[in-house]
Amino acid sequence: MTKRRPPDPKSARPGFRLWPSPLLSAMLFAAWPMLNASWSAGHLAIAALLAWAIPMFTARFQPERPRLAAWGTAARLVGRVLLDIVVSNVEVARRVLGPEAAIRSRFVWVPLAIRDPHGIVALAGIITLTPGTLSSELTDDRRFLLVHALHCPDDAAEAVLVATIQARYEAPLREIFE
Repeated sequence: MTKRRPPDPKSARPGFRLWPSPLLSAMLFAAWPMLNASWSAGHLAIAALLAWAIPMFTARFQPERPRLAAWGTAARLVGRVLLDIVVSNVEVARRVLGPEAAIRSRFVWVPLAIRDPHGIVALAGIITLTPGTLSSELTDDRRFLLVHALHCPDDAAEAVLVATIQARYEAPLREIFE
């Protein structure tokens, strides 16, 4: 895998050096007064300073920025994940409140076709956010993700789990990030 170099700050668009991450800055600016329960001029000034300084000093820790290619797919994926979280919550509650024999957990290696590191992180996050599954480990070559499933009783269920993760989450993430 080839490493992409960060963009040269001199060739970046004019506002980039002053505001390296505008979305993060906006979130920090809004979060500070809410956390302090005060919208006074002093707190707004501190919020503005933090909204500028934190992204400025942390920009060097983000060597490459994600490039989203399919915004429509991203929106559909968010909706799918939210729905899956609700459905999984019901399923996990049913299993946890039922007989203990209804839970047969297992670790499953999921082969990955996605290569973009941002996409892999998003996939691991989606799996962890969905109740009943948890991302545990990524191999050094980034080709397999170890997932713990709350209920995966046999090899057939394992194959279904892998196919579901690849079709429902990995395929859209590949479209978005690659």
